[in-house]
Amino acid sequence: MKQIEIYDTTLRDGSQSAGISFSVEAKLHITEKLDELGVLYIEGGWPMANPKDTEYFKKVRKLHLTNSIVVAFGSTHSPKQRVEDNQNIKSLLESKAKVITIFGKTWDFHVKEALRISLDANLDIIHNSVSYLKKHAEKVFFDAEHFFDGYKDNPEFAVKCLLTAQEAGADCMIFCDTNGGTLPHEMRKILQELLTPNSKLRTPIGIHAHNDSECAVANSIIAVELGAVQVQGTINGLGERCGNANLCSIIPNLQIKLGYSCLSNKNLKKLRDVSRFVNELANIRHFNRQPFVGDSAFAHKGGIHVSAVQKRPETYEHIRPELVGNSQRILISELAGRSNILRKAQELHIPINTDSPEVKAILADIKDLEHQGFEFEAADASFELLLRRKLGLHRKRHFDSESIWYKVLVDKEETKKEPISVAILMVNTKGHPETVSATGVGPVHAMDKALRTALKQWYPDIYAKIKGVNLLDYKVRVLTAGKGTSAKVRVLIESGDDKQKWNTVGVSENIIEASWQALVDSIEYKLLENIE
Repeated sequence: MKQIEIYDTTLRDGSQSAGISFSVEAKLHITEKLDELGVLYIEGGWPMANPKDTEYFKKVRKLHLTNSIVVAFGSTHSPKQRVEDNQNIKSLLESKAKVITIFGKTWDFHVKEALRISLDANLDIIHNSVSYLKKHAEKVFFDAEHFFDGYKDNPEFAVKCLLTAQEAGADCMIFCDTNGGTLPHEMRKILQELLTPNSKLRTPIGIHAHNDSECAVANSIIAVELGAVQVQGTINGLGERCGNANLCSIIPNLQIKLGYSCLSNKNLKKLRDVSRFVNELANIRHFNRQPFVGDSAFAHKGGIHVSAVQKRPETYEHIRPELVGNSQRILISELAGRSNILRKAQELHIPINTDSPEVKAILADIKDLEHQGFEFEAADASFELLLRRKLGLHRKRHFDSESIWYKVLVDKEETKKEPISVAILMVNTKGHPETVSATGVGPVHAMDKALRTALKQWYPDIYAKIKGVNLLDYKVRVLTAGKGTSAKVRVLIESGDDKQKWNTVGVSENIIEASWQALVDSIEYKLLENIE
């Protein structure tokens, strides 16, 4: 089994994504996580480019990494300076990194227009930079910037740049599709032309692809098939513009489908966790439809699909999800069949007979509710409550939410920047109406506070059980376009405590009512453990 070196550049190239800025501590945490995953090379950043990266390289030396080598990244020396006097080169050495990746121009257009020097002068810069660094570092990788664009315009010069780096002692030459415009057939053609048995290129090669044409993963795989021993990319495809090649797709494709060795099988199972970990620290939402590691990667919605995967998962799954740390999901929607209901009931440990007439009734209710605008595939808690109620397992209501009268006011004073929301609840307790109120930063927040106040006052045992529950997320979707402010809306609420998270849904032409439905379901779900 051929070993492929995985080179992660999430901390450098990935951090160039719009809207992403990793703190030093976040970069250190990600470094440790990538080490646990078994990534061979972790590109930590560009020393001296900014204070953050300078601090990172000081602190990362204190980490006890067992699998990974931290790499420093920088450019060839300035045309106006000798290599030994160049501050960029000095900073690379001052980082104390054992491995250094240095990029140089290989596209004559860039040499002439960006650097404004001769082609021969550029070759000297490459040679001087690589050979000087090679004297001080254990390994030096040459990143052939814009190589594929350069090869298309002037193949002779692009190859000369590679041969120059090779002569200077580069340990690996990285073919970089910097603009991300190379298509798979071009990638194959160029590499086949270069990597012939008679080729003068003897140094191991790597691939660094960008995703501007949505081909970065495909191009990376083609490069490996044609001889690349190193693949550079980022977790979740983070990176400048449209991103880098996504290691979360490349690694399982290479290892599971093509038989290359990238990680141990044990570590491969950590891939999904690492994907989510990086997104959390980047403060971005997880992409549900991301192949291999997304929540929907092995999610089945159609009744025919569910019936099939119940018998043989491979009918609609291209790999076993557990190989990458993921799991199969069965969704509930208007497309659901009996198999969906039975499988979800099994997951929830709710007893239900395969031939039970309730199954048909539950399906009918779901289809009707989804027609009204409810969405249960994103509201697992609301579905469980529905299932339990239809099966007669949720007869006891902890509090009579249906008899609660509520009113929400929004007060905007000219002297204040933000409006104040006030929620008033009238609760019928022991035959006597009682009223509570609460203020909040918005109507939902005010309703939540008022409901908790009511429970604390008249249902203290219930309040004690939901005290640790927090509203984590709130989404509103307009369902009936073209009706303006009279449109029907769907509200999804994510709630959670220190043990779990759950989602509930409400639908109404009134956004407050829809929010109330989802809010009450959220509390009812938390109390399920006390139903039986």
